Amino acid sequence: MKLRSPMPELEGATAWLNGEVKKGELVGEKPTLIHFWSVSCGICKEAMGDVNKFRDQYKGKLNVVAVHMPRSEEDLDLEKIKEVAQDFHMTQPIFVDNELKLADAFENQYVPSYFVFDHTGVLRHYQAGGSGMKMLEKRVKRVLEEMENR
Repeated sequence: MKLRSPMPELEGATAWLNGEVKKGELVGEKPTLIHFWSVSCGICKEAMGDVNKFRDQYKGKLNVVAVHMPRSEEDLDLEKIKEVAQDFHMTQPIFVDNELKLADAFENQYVPSYFVFDHTGVLRHYQAGGSGMKMLEKRVKRVLEEMENR
């Protein structure tokens, strides 16, 4: 996805964990962080603490949605996804993308990857990989400050 692109609809989930959300619920009130991860991705697991910190630190100011994107046949096991989500204290809604429909809509091939949308649903920041959490936090803070100053 190119910067300034609108958030795609959140459609095509094979399952939702921790509640389902629609794009219309995410756009309008506050910015949104959508992060793609996979149970077989060690870097994703290492970064989950940082993602949970964003979720908790900005509760009420930032929407956080996880997307489980399988990288192999073994990643399709819903029970394993539930187990890892519980082990890593993922309380945010989790879109299970076993058919890669959302990954395709986001033009995303990587885990972990992070998409930051402003309150209007416009993509403001994208990054992939395990490093760069400080940059991600700067971008999240920037869209939050813009919300406060509007």
